[in-house]
Amino acid sequence: MNEIVYLNGSLIPRSQARISVLDYGFLYGFGLFETMRAYGGRVFRLDSHLNRLVCSAKMLELPIEALALKGAVTETIQANKLSDARIRLAVSIGAGSMAPDPSTCGRPTVLILAEDYHPYPEQIYRKGFRALVSSIPRNSGSPLSRLKSANYLENMLAKREAKVAGVDEALCLNEKGLLAEASMSNIFLVDDGVLRTPGEESGILPGVTRGVVLELALRLGIGTLEHDVSLEEIVGAQEAFLTNSLIEIMPLTGIEGRQIGSGRPGPVTRRLMANYRKLVSASMTDEQ
Repeated sequence: MNEIVYLNGSLIPRSQARISVLDYGFLYGFGLFETMRAYGGRVFRLDSHLNRLVCSAKMLELPIEALALKGAVTETIQANKLSDARIRLAVSIGAGSMAPDPSTCGRPTVLILAEDYHPYPEQIYRKGFRALVSSIPRNSGSPLSRLKSANYLENMLAKREAKVAGVDEALCLNEKGLLAEASMSNIFLVDDGVLRTPGEESGILPGVTRGVVLELALRLGIGTLEHDVSLEEIVGAQEAFLTNSLIEIMPLTGIEGRQIGSGRPGPVTRRLMANYRKLVSASMTDEQ
């Protein structure tokens, strides 16, 4: 089947999709994106993803509307006859002059891609991810750290470091040497039953799944702290895990060759994993 994409208001075969060579998303990384996961043909927490995108777009003066995008996401999934799917929604400021001048750009470019998603097998979740510490720091003072920007080079370079080293993820420190996030996920640690995670002032992207985990912790009576976290604290933690929309909650069991806790997913992590999946299942039977 020729994959169908959504581009600027139309559903068309991917082979026919065309974006201007003067699009500022390509030339200058002037844009935003969201990566989402669908279960049974429906995106989990779609409204949260779109609200984050629209709020970020306002900062960049990109005129987009959540309601129109919500319909477009659903149409793209249905056009491709997908059930469990990975969806990428990308928005740029559009095409402009070759010299960098955002005021020359016309309407935004909106692109939605969707494909089958095959999650990691359960044995990976039982084993957990291993990580290294990236050489590329986060700038906690930059507004870009809080946007899911098309300017994604730092994340890609950190992820490449992990791949070259034969591990699963790269942890990124900020300019103060404190833990920010992983290259493509947020990070949590557990000590004495309390869930801890770097706060937004550490230079993180506030992930949708991160928000769901904090909600679940409150519901389950698990204490939470959002504050500065040092590398030594996570290495010495009893448990740790990573979150994003695709992997959900992934145990983190080793950093730089050092074991975290028992080296296996801990009880708080397992409890949150189970309740996250229950929440996903329940949401599939409710109206979004």
